[in-house]
Amino acid sequence: MLIRKKGEDMIHLITELSKYVMIILFAIYTWYSYVVLAVRNEERQKRMYKTQTTCMFLIHLDAFMVLFAVTKELKVLIFYGAQVLFVLFLFLIYRIVYKKAARLVINHMCMLMLIGFIILTRLNFDNAVRQFEIAVAAAVVSAFVPMLVRKLKFLRKFTWFYCAVGVVALGIVLVMGKMSGGAHLSFTVAGVTLQPSEFVKIIFVFFVACMLYEATDFRQVCITTIAAAVHVGILVLSTDLGAALIFFLTYVVMLYVATRKPSYFFGGLGVGCLAALVGSKLFSHVRVRIEAWKDPFASIHGGGWQVAQALFAIGTGGWFGLGLYQGMPDKIPLGASDFVFASISEEMGGAFAVCIVLVCFSCFLMFLNIAMQIKDQFYKLIALGLGCVYGVQVFLNVGGVIKFIPSTGLTLPLVSYGGSSILCTIVMFAIIQGLYIMRQDEEGELNEQKNRGRKQKKNDRTKKNSSRKPKNKSGQTGYRGHESGSERNGTSSQFNEEIEEIW
Repeated sequence: MLIRKKGEDMIHLITELSKYVMIILFAIYTWYSYVVLAVRNEERQKRMYKTQTTCMFLIHLDAFMVLFAVTKELKVLIFYGAQVLFVLFLFLIYRIVYKKAARLVINHMCMLMLIGFIILTRLNFDNAVRQFEIAVAAAVVSAFVPMLVRKLKFLRKFTWFYCAVGVVALGIVLVMGKMSGGAHLSFTVAGVTLQPSEFVKIIFVFFVACMLYEATDFRQVCITTIAAAVHVGILVLSTDLGAALIFFLTYVVMLYVATRKPSYFFGGLGVGCLAALVGSKLFSHVRVRIEAWKDPFASIHGGGWQVAQALFAIGTGGWFGLGLYQGMPDKIPLGASDFVFASISEEMGGAFAVCIVLVCFSCFLMFLNIAMQIKDQFYKLIALGLGCVYGVQVFLNVGGVIKFIPSTGLTLPLVSYGGSSILCTIVMFAIIQGLYIMRQDEEGELNEQKNRGRKQKKNDRTKKNSSRKPKNKSGQTGYRGHESGSERNGTSSQFNEEIEEIW
């Protein structure tokens, strides 16, 4: 009994120390996520990225040491090793095949996935393995996506094909989808459960980008709006209001950026507010969520149970958390999917959870930065649309968990349990990488044109200076043993131009 007590005390001590180590390492990682954006020196940037990578692997190692110390199961160590190999595989692809890829986006994607694997292993090992298998499959498939985005220039020609696929996929869910949480979300084929709205998010962005790239006149805007309304309408009929909100807000932002007309933006927000009011009157489960949002403890044994348990977990964990296996995240309804943020907050700490939000926001900023710097309007709108899809989903998930807004039943990308969610998010990140590489190619071509222009200008000046040089009787320039003044000036001018070009 005494030995057992000492063993439990040792595990508790390890858990207590590990949670502080993870918070410190994650804080350093998050700090560099923003500092690196202001650094222009490539060598210094590389050092910061290496520091981020080191923090990432140390956090992962620290967490799985605790998981193994508590469970004492060899399969946990094997699972840890498989995850390390998986992350190294991703780094290898983007460093060898796609040398111009955005290193910060790669780091963030891997960091969020590893956090998801940690908390899922803590909650349910089998679910964590399932999530890992889907992530590996998604990484293999998405390895070709940046190249396809970069090479296939005819993606903008499938406008109505994108629309048709999206409408049909959402329609299948409306007809065949099984009910979950008051909404038709997914259907099962050959034992595989699919949630088409996750895939249609990407297709929808491509459709809107194609339409607004072709023209932005009133007629084109009306046609695009009707098609977008069909997508949103099917989701509303399926009572998948969280996804409908993502589609709607993404379309409003893309429309405003493409047309530069504030009337479209504010008009769209007004229509959205009116639709939300109507939805709260029509759908009973929406009214339940609104009541739970207003006062979850008043209906704690009804619709407020999820939010109340999430708030209890966040409050119990405090800023530094209870430590892995020291809390009760398994008591949170949907603690591995919709409310995974609360599970993380309870055991890994509120500070750790805030860092997750900051990392997600850094991803969103990177997406917008890529969108702003791409010259091609079609690809600019795609980057903007995907950024909005990602940012809105993170906001709706975290906001619903902390009772900032009513719960919408959405997952936290790359962290929550959900095969369709992690698959589509990895593909989304791969598309963003392809767009980033395309932007790097544009910058390379522009710099090459500038260099050619400078060389041409230098050659023209050299020829002009040489044509002014005096010639002696033998036809040679200058005098034997002496350098003419024009030659000295030409040489000096050429030297100055070369120094200027080097700088």
